[in-house]
Amino acid sequence: MTDLSVPPSSSTIANKLPPQRWQIAAAQPELAQSIAAALELSPLMAQVLLNRDLTDLEQIQAFLNPESLPLPSPLAEFSDLPLSLELLINTINNRQRIAICGDYDADGMTSTALLMRALRALGARVDYAIPSRMAEGYGINQRIVDEFYEEGVGLILTVDNGIAAHAPIAHARELGIAVIITDHHDLPPTLPDANAILNPKRLAETSPYRGLAGVGVAYILAKSLAQSMGSSLELGDSLLELFTLGTIADLAPLTGVNRRWVKQGLQLLAKSKLTGVQALIQVSGLSGEKDLKPEAIGFRLGPRINAVGRLADPQIVIELLTTDDMGTALERAMQCEQINQQRQRLCEEIEQEAVAICESGEFNIQRDRVLVVVQPGWHHGVIGIVASRLVERYGVPVFIGTYEDEGQQHIRGSARSIPEFHVFEALEFCQDLLEKHGGHRAAGGFSLKAANLDALRSRLSEFACQCLQPEHLKPLVKIDAEASLSQIDFALYHQMEALQPCGVENPEATFWSSQIRIHEQKRIGKGHLKLTVSQHQGDATEQPPRRFCAIAWRWGDYYPLPPVLDLAYRLRTNEWNGEVSLQLELVGSRPVAVTTFPTPDPPTTFVHEERSYACKLVEAATGKELRIRNAQGKVLTIQQGQRWGWLTKGPGDRVQVDVSQPYYFNLIKAALIALEGEGKQGSGVGNQRWE
Repeated sequence: MTDLSVPPSSSTIANKLPPQRWQIAAAQPELAQSIAAALELSPLMAQVLLNRDLTDLEQIQAFLNPESLPLPSPLAEFSDLPLSLELLINTINNRQRIAICGDYDADGMTSTALLMRALRALGARVDYAIPSRMAEGYGINQRIVDEFYEEGVGLILTVDNGIAAHAPIAHARELGIAVIITDHHDLPPTLPDANAILNPKRLAETSPYRGLAGVGVAYILAKSLAQSMGSSLELGDSLLELFTLGTIADLAPLTGVNRRWVKQGLQLLAKSKLTGVQALIQVSGLSGEKDLKPEAIGFRLGPRINAVGRLADPQIVIELLTTDDMGTALERAMQCEQINQQRQRLCEEIEQEAVAICESGEFNIQRDRVLVVVQPGWHHGVIGIVASRLVERYGVPVFIGTYEDEGQQHIRGSARSIPEFHVFEALEFCQDLLEKHGGHRAAGGFSLKAANLDALRSRLSEFACQCLQPEHLKPLVKIDAEASLSQIDFALYHQMEALQPCGVENPEATFWSSQIRIHEQKRIGKGHLKLTVSQHQGDATEQPPRRFCAIAWRWGDYYPLPPVLDLAYRLRTNEWNGEVSLQLELVGSRPVAVTTFPTPDPPTTFVHEERSYACKLVEAATGKELRIRNAQGKVLTIQQGQRWGWLTKGPGDRVQVDVSQPYYFNLIKAALIALEGEGKQGSGVGNQRWE
């Protein structure tokens, strides 16, 4: 029976678009219009605010002006904070040594530097240690505790770690050393026997401090200590800068006090008084920027800090962020730059190898719903970044690991997730197979014996199948509203700036527009696309539609994109030769669904191989299109002069087909004959143009 399904003999290629699922927020036009009128905003901006559960004018005003709301005292929120301050003050006054045990990521290193600066300014005798990523892994350990004891340390202060370190902390207490844990990771079933524990996960869900990263807890401790000791702490701005760097680099939620304080800190960073930050801005190419946004830290400053902890000695970053000597700062900043370049090369190599493994046929994502990839020779320090890229590519939770020893008996790994999958709960589900594990909803780390790898893979798949449905297994693009490109202007862009600082749990506004025509496209850099686009207006008498430049990061594999698409994007500005222009940053694409014929002219009907069809010539954004529909509603769309056409079976279900194949060729020829018989083929369009 003849049908528009793809016949076995025909040549079909995959739709060359990023595999995605779009989640478009429900439009609330009446409420959006009311808010827009009351606050003199664009209805698009009002819809974006509604999407963030800001439904009344008081809530919106508080969100747009976060400093207007009073904050509860940290002393009332953190039950162990008064005891922590008492321990620190007594230790400082008694001239006992304080030791900070930090972590080797950006959050841990900025936390360590922040407390080093604050405690030194308050007269403390303080030093620090950070475990070796390669030799020891995450968190305080017995070696560090023993070294602190030998050095006469009276108080250990953990930052960004310690909440699950039962044995090392018990060992420290046995040696007579007091311990204060400052951490933000998820709480284990039982807490370590520390003297005091400061962790925002112990607070109520409604607390504005709930989303603090490790550096946020360190910041509160430092500020509270200075106030308790009667010090004005002139380093206040410097500490706020370090808080801002660490919070953004750790991908902490930009809600509550994080959003409030990061907004203040971003105003300071561009003109930083910290010598090390000045040097880092210089080597990162951000000198001269009037203000910095979270993406400047997330993609420029943060990676240079993180790279050191991944591949080299964290002492480089601690010295960078605590020195007041510009010569030392520039030397350390250049080291960060060189190490980050090495990190980029390693990530590219490992990602290529990981993709090859994932696409070798060994994995069945629909069945397993999780990727567990382990390979010898990969660098422990960067596999977490590669895991994030695999999540972006495949849309499933990724657990990636490498062997710790030449005998390949032990594995250490990192995990990254999608919104519907909780990494820490998954690791807890597998805890009997693991030697160590930790993390939170979106990311985690783990180690295990190699002999348990198959069992771990099976157990993680079991957990994934409990919480993930097949429709979850594509990268998610969350979209605020549909917009016409005619609505995109600087007035809208400046309104969207009021959402800043944007990041985790406070995303930037994302819009989508239909039937975007791609005029030009080319590969740039390392796997990116640059495009010139406009939106078809549907009226040939109008002025030519405005064209926008668009950037699609890491879309090089999808080049060339089809000539007409629905696109999802965020607003950006681009400055060139003193002129500032609006630019679209693409985050999503999908085929333009064609399931009906335009009105008012009725289509032409015809019969081919005993099956009924309807066809029509349509003026589309890229020229004439021939559309053929069968009785089941499937539509074949052929652009004039093109070998490849599109077969649409329904919204979002579209494949590209070779219309030179006999099956399609004969069908198209029959349609053109039918159109010619009714005189609907159009002037200057002969059969040869379609063949």
